[in-house]
Formats: sequence, C-alpha cells, structure tokens
Amino acid sequence: MAYVVTGYWDAGYTISDSEADLTSHLQEIAPGAIVELFQLELNAAQHGVDQTYYFHSGVDQSLTDITWAGQDYQAIPIEAEGFEWNGQGSLPRPTLRASNALGTLTALILTLPDGLEGAKVTRIRTLGRYLDDINLIGGDLLLEDGFTLLLEDGDEFRQESGSAEPDPYAEFPREIYYVDRKSAETRDIIEFELASVFDLAGVRAPKRQCVTRCQWVYRSAECSYTGSNYFDVNNNPVGNASQDVCGKQVDSCKARFGENARLPHGGFPGIGTFFA
Repeated sequence: MAYVVTGYWDAGYTISDSEADLTSHLQEIAPGAIVELFQLELNAAQHGVDQTYYFHSGVDQSLTDITWAGQDYQAIPIEAEGFEWNGQGSLPRPTLRASNALGTLTALILTLPDGLEGAKVTRIRTLGRYLDDINLIGGDLLLEDGFTLLLEDGDEFRQESGSAEPDPYAEFPREIYYVDRKSAETRDIIEFELASVFDLAGVRAPKRQCVTRCQWVYRSAECSYTGSNYFDVNNNPVGNASQDVCGKQVDSCKARFGENARLPHGGFPGIGTFFA
C-alpha cells in the first residue's frame, strides 16, 4: 500500500508505509530517541580490501551494540556534526570525531596502505522503536520516556508497556559522504573531515590541460600508431625504431597516419597558446 500526496507537483509521487509511519511518529509529542548509525565502506582499489564496518554513536544506548535491519552495529564513543541541508553556499563538510581510548580506528588505519581517505561513510538515522526485537531481550535498551520497559520474571522477560515496532525501512534519507582527510589524531580522539561526492573544490574542468601539444604517450592505446614507418621529432623519415620520436604536433600525426586521415591527436590545436 502506498500513500499518494495530493497536490504534489508530480502526480505519481508516492511514499512507502514505513516513511509515512516515521513521519507520523515524528509529529508526536514524544516520538522517542533518534538512533544514529554509520556504515564505513572500504574499497579494494584504495584500501586493498572490500569491507564494510558498522557502528553507532553509543550515546543513547550506553555503549551497547545494537541491531537494526538484521545488521549488528558496534558501539563507539563518537560525535558527528556539520550535517546539513542547504541549497546555498558551499557544500557541507561534516566532521566525524571518535574516541581513541580503545584505539579501534587507529588500529584499523594501521592496516591500510593509504589510511581511510576515500572511504565511503553512510549516515543512517531511525527511531529507537524501529530497532530489531533482539535489542529488547534481556535489557532495557529502549527504555525512554516510558515507551518500552522490560521486567525480569524468573527466566522470562515481558513488556510492561508499549511495544517495539521493528521496521528495516523506516529511516530518514541517507546521507553519503567520503573521508577527505584525517584532521586530527591524539591519544584521546581521532577526527576526520568528510566531503560530498559533489564537492569539487580545487578540481579543474576539463581535467586535461588545454594545450596544443598531443598529450598521449607515443604508440599507446590512445595514440594507436603501430606502423613500421619511423620519424624523428621534426617529422623527417628515419631508418630505425631507436630514432623514432613523436613531435607531438598535428603534422606528426599526419606524417604517420596520412594527410587526410582521421587523426587521434591528443591536444587542442585550436587553442593557440601553449601552457607549460
């Protein structure tokens, strides 16, 4: 079942039952605790291994590991700030600050060749009532504002009031960032600055320099020349491969591919200026 939002710009816009339920609970006087979860994804290209770590701030849950959507999240004393939704100005660069007392993240960094830079960080937020049932067994993890209370009765546990509503789909929109740099590390804390995938500060477009000279490596796949005719840097024919040097000009391509051939020149001849 889906709920159609009447009057929305797109007549086909729908929200799921879980999203509607989350919105409804947020409008209550006491919606309960907001649980903040994080996923840290490493990739083999940068870190040498494809692996994902799951953790949560452990503030509201007193450093107790929790389970949501069937996934266990390790409790780590952590602070995350700087997340915001803003359509103006520069993109947010959140800060992730964790306790270094146990050395959990420091130990992880030491196993990586180039640190955590480039790792994907996904921030997930949901309400405590949506955590899995397993969190309720043998403890009072969700004890808050009288919402859920578990009492021990012999070998059994019973709920005195309220009930949990496990829902793996009830969550706020996910926020995805990447570790840009390690901004601080002491014996007490370790801090990372995150950046959005759209954060292009310092990136130049186009990525290649606009110069008149060809930028391809001679006889590479981009150059594509594999002929047995050899030329020197001034495009004069020579007799052996040891003297074969490309002059990186359009005329160099013409000497090798032909005057009227389609040339794979890797420069911008029309720019008129050469930037070293």
